[in-house]
Amino acid sequence: MINRRTIRWVTRGVVLAVLAGAPAVWWWKHSSAEGPQFQSAVVTRGELVQVVTASGQLNPVVKVEVGSQISGNIQKLLADFNSPVKEGQLIAKLDPATYEANFIQAEGNLANAKAALELAQINAERAQALQSNNLIARADYDKATADLHQAQANVKINEGALKKAQADLSRCAIYAPIDGMVISRNVNAGQTVAASLSAPTLFVIANDLAKMQIDADVAEADIGLVEEGQDVSFTVDAFPGKTFEGKVTQIRNAPKAEQNVVTYDTIITVNNPKLKLKPGMTANVSIVVARQDNAVKVPNAALRFRPPAGAEGSKLLGGGREADGPASSTKKRAATIREKDKHKTEQTVVVLASSRNSGSGSTNRVPQAVVIKTGINDGKYTDAIEGLKEGEEVVIGMNQAKSRLGDFDSLLGVKKKH
Repeated sequence: MINRRTIRWVTRGVVLAVLAGAPAVWWWKHSSAEGPQFQSAVVTRGELVQVVTASGQLNPVVKVEVGSQISGNIQKLLADFNSPVKEGQLIAKLDPATYEANFIQAEGNLANAKAALELAQINAERAQALQSNNLIARADYDKATADLHQAQANVKINEGALKKAQADLSRCAIYAPIDGMVISRNVNAGQTVAASLSAPTLFVIANDLAKMQIDADVAEADIGLVEEGQDVSFTVDAFPGKTFEGKVTQIRNAPKAEQNVVTYDTIITVNNPKLKLKPGMTANVSIVVARQDNAVKVPNAALRFRPPAGAEGSKLLGGGREADGPASSTKKRAATIREKDKHKTEQTVVVLASSRNSGSGSTNRVPQAVVIKTGINDGKYTDAIEGLKEGEEVVIGMNQAKSRLGDFDSLLGVKKKH
């Protein structure tokens, strides 16, 4: 039989156990209660580069298509692919037989016309002498004069035909118009070229492959940021991992519209001393339109973050603050950027500010809305001209942490009511 003393000690033990477990239950319920968990990033300082991306094709600065103005058979080819040529160098020859015959025939026609002219001149002089003595009719004199003029005109016609035949004969020899390299040959020896409607292209000669250009298609939304003299970096698929440099030299005003997309041809000059870059390569271009060496870098995710809508979201943001006045150096930088960058805007970010709990003495991280002025961005970070300082934490996301109270209740055997 259990005596009273034993019952008393058991009762005291149960009471002590309940008293000892109550704080643990309270801590579990309050520390693990469902609430916002912020994802944050630290504002840093460093270099920020804004670029405009485009794509284009590498081309020689000067490229000449050498054709033929006459038709005929290719008799000789004196240049091939990648052949270096000089201005005036013979690079191809057409069969001249037909044009030599035309030239000889034109020479004969001209000689015949000159002989007819001599006879017409003699007749005209004789007619004039007879007319002065009234020995012939006026009509005969007029006819002799007209025959002389006709003979003179016939000589000029045949002189022109001779020059044309001479020009056609000279065109049987095709010369290089510039110094450079043959990058394309479109005919073979023995092939017939026909120049009846348009001049067929025989060769394509590039002036100097050590200097090339990129014809980049820049979208109309970005063309306003591009200016002559800006630095350019680009890559080609032939050399993965290698970056080449260039410079914007011309922005052409002629628009190009393809599938309702308007682009503008932007010329980028490229040095190619080792001749690694080939004509026709596709270049992925990045044009540096703005650069800031000492920018306050804010992640773009912080600019996109917005708290949940409704009263709950507004409670998360305690008190907002206006853009803090920057220090003297920051003011100077902001003034410089204000002149150069006309695209800066005001945006709102959420900053985790320190707040001390007077009751417990602990420090909490309180979200606070801040209006900042932004400048350039590189697609990942944005320059905060005013409103933020290096080292501050900005919110880039928020998760709703799950409460462990339900798990604790299940351990105690408590069933929730539905």
